[in-house]
Amino acid sequence: MRKKIVAGNWKMNNDLGATNTLISELIKKEKTTNVEVIIAPTFVNLLEASKQLKDSSIKVAAQNMHFANHGAYTGEISATMLKSVGVNTVILGHSERREFFSEDDNLLKQKVDKALNEDMQIIFCFGEKWEDRSIENHFMVVENQIKNALFHLKNENWKSIVLAYEPVWAIGTGQTASPEQAQEMHSFIRNLVKENYNSTISEDVSILYGGSVKPENAKEIFGKNDVDGGLIGGAALNADNFMAIVNAL
Repeated sequence: MRKKIVAGNWKMNNDLGATNTLISELIKKEKTTNVEVIIAPTFVNLLEASKQLKDSSIKVAAQNMHFANHGAYTGEISATMLKSVGVNTVILGHSERREFFSEDDNLLKQKVDKALNEDMQIIFCFGEKWEDRSIENHFMVVENQIKNALFHLKNENWKSIVLAYEPVWAIGTGQTASPEQAQEMHSFIRNLVKENYNSTISEDVSILYGGSVKPENAKEIFGKNDVDGGLIGGAALNADNFMAIVNAL
C-alpha cells in the first residue's frame, strides 16, 4: 500500500529564529496519523531542524544536493553532508531549480543516482509550463522529464522514489490545477510507470501534487484516486495552514 505524504518546501524562507518557532508550532499541532509529514528548511537550518524533531514523527528533507561526495564545487552540499546532520530525504528537480539554475534531465539523473547510492529517499519533481499545456503538450513534457531522469533505475530503486507533479503554471501563482486535471495527470504518470516497469511498482509509488495547495482545496485534490498527498510551498510556512493540509489527507 502506497504511503500518504505531505511535504513542506520552505524554499529560501525563515532564518534560524523563524525556523525554531515554526517547528515548535508544528510539534504542538502534531497528531498520530498514517500520513508521512516532511519539512524542507533551508540548508543552514537543517541541523537545528533535525535536533528539534529527533523525538517527532516529522521528517526533515533537503531542498537540493550535489551529485559528488566532495570537491571544488563552491556553494554546493553533498549527500554525505546531509546524512551527517540527520537528513535522509532530498527534493530533486524542483521547477525553480530547473528554471533559475538550469538543471536539466542529465544533471538530475546524476543527482538521483548519487542519492540512491547513499540510501536516501528522493522526492522527484516535474511538470509542464503553461505554454506546454496550452498546446496540449503537457503529457509529453512530463513523460520526458520522468523517463530521462528515472527510467534507467532498477526495480528495487523505486522503493526510495516519491514522485511530485507540479504544474509550473500553478506554483506560487494562486492558480491550481483542478482536481480533475491533477487526477488525469497522476493517472497518466502511474500508467507510465506501469508500462515501463510493472503494476506492483506503479501501485506502490506515491505521487504528490504541488501547486498552490491550500487548506481550502486540499481535501478535494487529495480525494482523487491517484493523488497521494502534496508538495506544499507557501502554505507550509504557516503551522495552522500546513497541519490543516496534512489533516485533509
